[in-house]
Amino acid sequence: MNQSPASVWRRPVHFLAFGLGSGTVPFAPGTFGTLAAIPFYWLISELPLGWYLGLVAVTFFWGIWLCDKTSRDLGVHDHSGIVWDEFVGYWLTMAAVPFSWEAALWGFVVFRIFDVFKPWPIRWADRRVAGGFGIMIDDVLAAVYAWSTMHLWFWLH
Repeated sequence: MNQSPASVWRRPVHFLAFGLGSGTVPFAPGTFGTLAAIPFYWLISELPLGWYLGLVAVTFFWGIWLCDKTSRDLGVHDHSGIVWDEFVGYWLTMAAVPFSWEAALWGFVVFRIFDVFKPWPIRWADRRVAGGFGIMIDDVLAAVYAWSTMHLWFWLH
């Protein structure tokens, strides 16, 4: 775990990369970052699927820059407080999932499981892909697993 820098509260890029400050929590910042993404999912969940996916794509590509810039400024690749990737991963997990608080919680749990345990190829990408893209891609891969799990769950129920 890395200590959160004071620049999180002074530099907008760092504030965003740290998930609007949610990544400054001294323990489990990824979990708190994912929790902070839930209200935003609630706000965007009613968008038509194409708009929703377009917004998630924009936040992914913007996140590459945000995370790269912040990690370079801090001199720490993938600082534990950088949680923008969790925001995007959670939103991708929830794509085409009808909003309910039960689904939001289930998506949170499933995404966190895949993000923490990192089955192949997530762990490989986490260790070998550098820069902002590397910070973002392992969470996108975790989201693909989580999204598949969510839709399988909905299909079976």
